[in-house]
Amino acid sequence: MTILAAVAGCSGSPGETSGIILADANEPGQFNPIGGHGDSGQSQIYDGLLRLSPQDGSSSLPELVPWLATEMPESNPEGTEWSVQVRSGVKFTDGTELDAGDVAATYRAVIDPASASELATSYDMLQDVEAGPDGTVTFTLKYPYAGFPSRLLLGIAPSERLTKGLAAESSLNTDPVGTGPYKVASLRPGEAVLTANADHWNGAPEVETVTIIHVPDDNSRAQRLQAGEIDGTVLPPLLAARYEGKSGYFYEAVKTADWRGLSLPADSAFATDPAAVMAMNMAADRQGMVNHVLGGRGKPAHTPVADIYGEAFNPGAVFPYDPQGAGELLDDAGWLRGEDGIRTRDGQRAGFEVAYNATDTLRRDLALAFASDMSELGVDVTLLGTDWNVIEERRREVGILLGGGDKPYDLDTQLFETLHTPLPGGSPFANPGGTGSTEMDSHLQAARSSLDAEERTEHYLAVQDLYIQDPGYVMLAFVDHNYVQEDQGWNNVQTVLEPHAHDVGWGFWWSLRDWTRD
Repeated sequence: MTILAAVAGCSGSPGETSGIILADANEPGQFNPIGGHGDSGQSQIYDGLLRLSPQDGSSSLPELVPWLATEMPESNPEGTEWSVQVRSGVKFTDGTELDAGDVAATYRAVIDPASASELATSYDMLQDVEAGPDGTVTFTLKYPYAGFPSRLLLGIAPSERLTKGLAAESSLNTDPVGTGPYKVASLRPGEAVLTANADHWNGAPEVETVTIIHVPDDNSRAQRLQAGEIDGTVLPPLLAARYEGKSGYFYEAVKTADWRGLSLPADSAFATDPAAVMAMNMAADRQGMVNHVLGGRGKPAHTPVADIYGEAFNPGAVFPYDPQGAGELLDDAGWLRGEDGIRTRDGQRAGFEVAYNATDTLRRDLALAFASDMSELGVDVTLLGTDWNVIEERRREVGILLGGGDKPYDLDTQLFETLHTPLPGGSPFANPGGTGSTEMDSHLQAARSSLDAEERTEHYLAVQDLYIQDPGYVMLAFVDHNYVQEDQGWNNVQTVLEPHAHDVGWGFWWSLRDWTRD
């Protein structure tokens, strides 16, 4: 467990209000849990039925522990019904009391089509939710789902505030009411101010105010931190590394299950040739990308399974870095170099376009590194920095520099949408290349359905074996998330293994409710 001796904040002299100022790349607001706010348990405004409990800082999977629930959920033998007892005596910040009906209403709103919730696909397994008179909540699933407890981190809102209609238009986005340790004191464009909930059921936090300002540019956030205008922020790895060991600051590269990888265009003759896909996997210098693009803050990724998954991680599921062997593989497959050095076969050029979100400098730099490696192989990779709407429209024509690991606290969420053949109604970025096999699908389905941990592990090991024999992506790296803040005297600060999200809801500030002073 990562415990820092002292962290960002005001000086905390007697009688002085304690607070911190944080700069985020994202605009503050959109505080509605139905719309996705704090869905992995990081909200300071809402509490969930369960909470993350770090076991070794961010170096291993956290435990899920009861929070608004009095104990861990229990399942029927089939794994299709889960029951939870809701804690009594908890109040929302509007003074009303939490009950099982609020829990049921929150989850029903997520799966209600009228909400158009971005979380709906994550709760596809959920059929219905019922509140019992004894304070229990029963979740009925459409199919067995062993990882359902990981879906119980969602913040709970009062049923009275969950009006019918679009989640994006709910008043909770700007005027949230939760049971969490903080409440929104003010919200305006570019700035949110949170104040401590003095009546929080688990005790009021000692950090009394949290001001979050919107600074989208990476360099601007770094400069404002250096100038003392803010206390902490999230930065790309090479910018953040400047603060490593620097007096007066804390810096941490937090471990994650957040991968970056390349989907391959379904309409490309080259990128759909199994020999070409294997050759690209062999020619990608993943360690070089970690060293130079991530500044050493990450790990090579060969599959979507990170080593934090213990026995379910297959350390042998790797591609050798062998550019010469990759070239020979392409030669044998008929992809031969022309006078310009680029390979062709039957008049088809070896190459394709790779698209990335133009505002994401890390994806850009990884795409550049991949294109450079492919150039050495005789593959012409061109780059397109654009927005997600364009990428979605062209997803069959282009490779996409993707990120994953948005809900990593059960391995099903790392693998199912990424590797299963596309399902009707799924996200357009869930396996956009349309790869997969019936054999892999069967293992993925069996793993999510089984309640036997050893059986699930065997299925996940089989999935990795199948993937390494017939990959559908070029996975590149698991990235650390990099946070910096000024040292001003807070204790008992923890970090936790993080999902894809990296903002001021995570990092050092994930544990704000627990910070103390001597």
